[in-house]
Amino acid sequence: MKSRHLFETSRVGSVETRSRIVMAPMTRSRSAQPGNIPTAMMAQYYQQRASAGLIITEATQISPQGQGYSWTPGIHSQEQINGWRQVTDAVHQVGGKIFSQLWHVGRMSHESFHPDGKPVAPSALSPDAQVWVVGEDGVGRMVDCPIPRELTHDDIYKIIADYRQAALNAIDAGFDGVEVHGGNGYLIDQFLRRSSNKRTDEYGGSLANRVRFAQKVLEAISDAIGADKTGIRLAPFITQRGMDDPQAIEAILALAAWCEQKGIAFIHLAEADWDDAPQVPYEFRETLRATFRGAIIVAGNYTQEKAEKYLAAGIVDLVAFGRPFIANPDFPRRLEENLPLASISNHAALFGGKDVGYTDYPVWSSDEV
Repeated sequence: MKSRHLFETSRVGSVETRSRIVMAPMTRSRSAQPGNIPTAMMAQYYQQRASAGLIITEATQISPQGQGYSWTPGIHSQEQINGWRQVTDAVHQVGGKIFSQLWHVGRMSHESFHPDGKPVAPSALSPDAQVWVVGEDGVGRMVDCPIPRELTHDDIYKIIADYRQAALNAIDAGFDGVEVHGGNGYLIDQFLRRSSNKRTDEYGGSLANRVRFAQKVLEAISDAIGADKTGIRLAPFITQRGMDDPQAIEAILALAAWCEQKGIAFIHLAEADWDDAPQVPYEFRETLRATFRGAIIVAGNYTQEKAEKYLAAGIVDLVAFGRPFIANPDFPRRLEENLPLASISNHAALFGGKDVGYTDYPVWSSDEV
């Protein structure tokens, strides 16, 4: 392959990256219990993959209310901050850069995570979806999400404050910046779309109102830690979990225009990666590029050839890879040197468990030939 844009240095806000290869956020459910605390094993896992230009961590709940899946880490307690500091220290020791992905799942949750048995959402509408929950027998299963409780104004203000504090906690833990998870049917996405947001107050109805919650969250975070350390992940063309809204693209482009004015560091597009998923129109990419001059990261089953094509066209700045990093901790080297890629050998170990299927994948060796 002639073009080598993936291996050029780049910039994401205040952070210079050694390449344009990003390790995408991937839930692995390895936090210590009780307390959802990051562990030394997680530090080893991320350090093994720190040759990425940038790592974006697995989704990390900003509060107990923000949790929707078992054994996912948080960043709202001192124990969690201390645990994450192990991770950032390990990544920085080998020259890596790492952002924390801040997460509130909204209605994508289960009653077992909430004292009153009710997840929260813009409106009391079921997502018709499932989340992964570990039962009393210690076994994780996909279970139905219940009908959530509609957020009050006081709830909304508290969640915005939780996002701000989580960002401050992330910087305290040594992260180089944060990414707000605003896609895939989670809370911010639920506010953006008419299919999940039936509110009649200033946070629902019109496009300006539906974008307001995301703006308030990003404003609170960027004012606290700097817009140059703040980004957002969005999923414009993903319609699962009750997210099918023809006006979603209009809302996301309006938010992108606001992000440009605010100086937000990056927008990260989560693109569907299953076979019959909707494709992202090239016209949307061009419009987003014209609207937003910060870094644009894309993720979604990209090949090296497709990544190079879009980088060369200038419509994206970095490309995130997820699953290839699981079995290939040295994934950037394997791409650069055209080395064979290993496959995931233990799909049962993707969520939960110990080091098997997590930190035990080796770097490439000539013995593999």
